[in-house]
Amino acid sequence: MSNISLIIEERPANIGNFMVGRLLPFREKRMVGPFAFIDHMGPSAMSNHENLDVPPHPHIGLSTLTFLFEGEVAHKDSLGTSIIIKPGQVNWMTAGKGIVHSERTPNYLRDTDKMLHGLQIWVALPKALELMSPEFCHIEAQDIPTWSENNVQFKLIAGEALERKSPVPVFSPLYFIEIKSTSRQTLNLGDKLFGESALYILEGGVESDGHLFESKLILIANDAKLCSFTILENTTIYIFGGEPFPEERFIYWNFVASDKALIDKAKQDWLDQTFDPVPGEIEFVPLPNQNPYLKK
Repeated sequence: MSNISLIIEERPANIGNFMVGRLLPFREKRMVGPFAFIDHMGPSAMSNHENLDVPPHPHIGLSTLTFLFEGEVAHKDSLGTSIIIKPGQVNWMTAGKGIVHSERTPNYLRDTDKMLHGLQIWVALPKALELMSPEFCHIEAQDIPTWSENNVQFKLIAGEALERKSPVPVFSPLYFIEIKSTSRQTLNLGDKLFGESALYILEGGVESDGHLFESKLILIANDAKLCSFTILENTTIYIFGGEPFPEERFIYWNFVASDKALIDKAKQDWLDQTFDPVPGEIEFVPLPNQNPYLKK
């Protein structure tokens, strides 16, 4: 019997002036463990007059994980953080009760031809921490656990699994693992995973129970402890998941919460512009279905 309960195809979505491939949420599977949202950005070749510009926008009730394969993104937030994220690094921003941030092409790249390719991920916070104070953490690429087994390369980007622990300060039991192989290999992760689990194929393909699955698919496992598959040559996959929360999570725009009242308050706070601002930023993203306007 197959261990795959659901197959999700990447769907196009517009995040302003940039198209992405939306992976989660999906109507039949809103979350995998605490993972509530995943966008695949690019690969996008931008000319010297094209740039990523996502003005300040708010979040509550989640942590964001930005992981780039190519290109660079300038991150600024209402804590005063101003940092450039580069390939292999992890930006881990925890919104808690509320944070505002912008994402743009760095100034020194704006007049050049460039590439942008990566993943944007939201991880919901446990109910007890939904109103925690916001935090930001940047992890250098060399600090992410990386190792090889039988010519297969592993990287534990976040969480704890495979007898290793990432330095990314997560708030619930989870894992986000990169696996790359240049040759055909059979992997059996057995009891090394837990909770709900999913596999995203970035490039290449995998075989499971006699079926071939190719890029831009998420495979949802029936049981994480039965995780066995064949990875094909020149393939990159991401396995993610963890312990699901006992309470349902509601998502509206950039807000995630276990209580709709928290989302209603965040909506009104954004309309009233009572969130802390991003220093030096004027323009911002309006609440959906509202007219764009600038801060006075």
